[in-house]
Amino acid sequence: MSSMEPSFLTSDSQNWLELPRDVTLMILMKLDTIEILENAQFVCKLWYNLCKDPSIWRNVMMQNVDEPELAFKHEKMLYSAVDRSSGGLIKLDIEGFGSDELISYISQRCSQLKQLRLACCYSISATALIQAFEKFPLLEELDITLCPFTGNQTIQIIRCCPSLKTFKLNEQGSRNPTMACDDEALAIATSMPKLHVLQLVGNSLTDEGLKAILDNCPHLQSLDLRACFHVNFDGDLWKRCCAQIKDIRRPCDSTEDYNYLTTDYDSDFDEIYADEYDDMDYMSDDDYYDFSPDDDVPFYEDY
Repeated sequence: MSSMEPSFLTSDSQNWLELPRDVTLMILMKLDTIEILENAQFVCKLWYNLCKDPSIWRNVMMQNVDEPELAFKHEKMLYSAVDRSSGGLIKLDIEGFGSDELISYISQRCSQLKQLRLACCYSISATALIQAFEKFPLLEELDITLCPFTGNQTIQIIRCCPSLKTFKLNEQGSRNPTMACDDEALAIATSMPKLHVLQLVGNSLTDEGLKAILDNCPHLQSLDLRACFHVNFDGDLWKRCCAQIKDIRRPCDSTEDYNYLTTDYDSDFDEIYADEYDDMDYMSDDDYYDFSPDDDVPFYEDY
């Protein structure tokens, strides 16, 4: 037994090492990125080599929830995953960490990317993301959840992605009537004609914005408007939605299967404190963390 092989690889369990290569790769693909880089690749020499196979790195998901002190470590791990994909990365899902440098690195090496999800990525700027989109010609699905972009920045992002089939733009909604705004909805209507799936949890659109989307997105089959408190479905708008959209979720539908906050203040205090809450400028603890890799250490290899 080599020094890298753990004690459980005894003579009675050597069949694990005798599995066909394709079978072992399928087993490794069931693990998430962190499990592979921190554990699986150190099981034995065979697995160490298999964990560098590009087929394992087609889909990469990494989450850093409530652990900002590990953000830099996770960034370096993602650099390694990108390198191991050898340009074949198709789906990327990251939450709670990231930087402009990281997004730029990915865009230069992953032109085959089709699906991108960013959730709570407070250190990734809209500018870096927009620049990256120019190098993702095959991108079909984009999910931006609780990222700190302004309305104008979000509109610029929307206009950069005319070929999307799935778009998810999830925010924290407000019941304050002064917050109603159709700018993002109108940008979607005029820039994303190929949409099949649209999720707008917490968006500030009104009936007018919804009408524009229905008018200009003829392929739309699924629409999620939960926590979109300014949509009232006046007139025959609800009837039209039901006739045009196969799967629609209304503003007050359950968010039990949604893992994030949907409002920016406690709804029990809406009528009394709405103006005061909406005028406040919030900064999360994560805003104090700004991680980026050292210039002379461009990726995290051989974990």
